[in-house]
Amino acid sequence: MDLKVIRYFIEIVDAGGFGKASDKVHLTQPALSKAVRQLEQELDLTLLERGKRGTQVKLTPAGEVVYRHGKDLLAGRQRMLAELTAQRSLTAGELNLGLAPLGSAEIFAPIIAKYRQQYPQIDMHLLVRGGVEQTSAIQKGEIELATGIIDFDDGYDGIRVFNDPMVVVLPKENPLSTRQILSFSDLSADPQVMFETEYTLYQLVLNACRHAGFVPKNITRVSQADFGIALVAAGTGVMVLPRSIARRYSVPGVVNIPLASDELRWELSLFWRKDQVLSFAAEAMIALVEKHLTHK
Repeated sequence: MDLKVIRYFIEIVDAGGFGKASDKVHLTQPALSKAVRQLEQELDLTLLERGKRGTQVKLTPAGEVVYRHGKDLLAGRQRMLAELTAQRSLTAGELNLGLAPLGSAEIFAPIIAKYRQQYPQIDMHLLVRGGVEQTSAIQKGEIELATGIIDFDDGYDGIRVFNDPMVVVLPKENPLSTRQILSFSDLSADPQVMFETEYTLYQLVLNACRHAGFVPKNITRVSQADFGIALVAAGTGVMVLPRSIARRYSVPGVVNIPLASDELRWELSLFWRKDQVLSFAAEAMIALVEKHLTHK
């Protein structure tokens, strides 16, 4: 059903006839009459009682139904267009953003603050979860954008935001603490403090250990980097972390020894599904990230 014809029909009723409506919609009376006849044929109903030329038209019972719902349809169209305009101008809408627990505070908090300053009317929802849950949430459509460690493939696109070398955090009394550089094979005899299994970094470290020919023993799992480093300082084991994170939460009693860069790096990205049409709010966030973060 053509909303344009519905509008013509309503204008005819409101004007009381084809003549006055013709002037208002800038269409000839024969063209208006043809449009209404086509609408009646489509519905297989008579909508207007037509009197002699110059007399006021009257609605049939079916016409009253079409008139009433037609007004709702046109009003709904106007609301839809207004909402789309607001979204396009970023004066309305929402953004569902997934944030990796590791590194988000250091890297993305300033960008989120800039976004809130520029687009205060966007309703922002932040989901802080590990990499496994992030991927699941973006696949289900619960979030539009996510941050984390991911390989771009046919399913995902994104922006590389931060590339950080890894270090091994050790107690000062550990014999390895005097070394200039370490590899994963050097850690085979040490207990390890690692993140929970839903963190992508857990799987990356585990795979690197296996590639070096061993599986870590006596693993202590944590969900916070600062607590992990505190456990290292207490002698619980060693921990592999991005250099920036290790420096941020460094405490007395530990040292950070560089890990050979060809073994593992922490590469954080902002990513989204390739098959998803992104909202204007999401595109605005991508633009901010490209402007302020991709130079790092």
